[in-house]
Amino acid sequence: MKNKIIKIVIGIVIVAGIAFYGGMKYGQSKIPALANNATGFANLSPEERQARLQQFGAAGFAGGQKGTRAGGESAAGEVIAKDDKSITVKLSDGGSKIVFFTANTPVMKSVPGLPQDIAIGTQVVANGTKNQDGSITSQSIQIRPKSQ
Repeated sequence: MKNKIIKIVIGIVIVAGIAFYGGMKYGQSKIPALANNATGFANLSPEERQARLQQFGAAGFAGGQKGTRAGGESAAGEVIAKDDKSITVKLSDGGSKIVFFTANTPVMKSVPGLPQDIAIGTQVVANGTKNQDGSITSQSIQIRPKSQ
């Protein structure tokens, strides 16, 4: 009887080991696909990154919209007010969103920009963290070309 129990325990350990190994191999087979999606922008030049963002922006923010992305908030539309630390973006639904920035906030256009490049009437997409009052503290602001 004792011999039979030992054989059963050894069998269970072997089956568990095989299942664990299979699960690890399956997980490793999925990592390259996830890594390519997660780092797809990492190896692009600023110009290529801008073109890709505009490509996604055209689909995701057409007409000036607001939205939520993983870990943050977005606002797209026309800049209707600006000061040294914030811009107000007019949204397509008629509302507006205040977006805060610092001198270190990346401002993207065909070439890297600065907060001074943002003017009233400029089309932008701002991404960042949503604040309690509904405003956004931006992590980046993308200047978009005017629609024809």
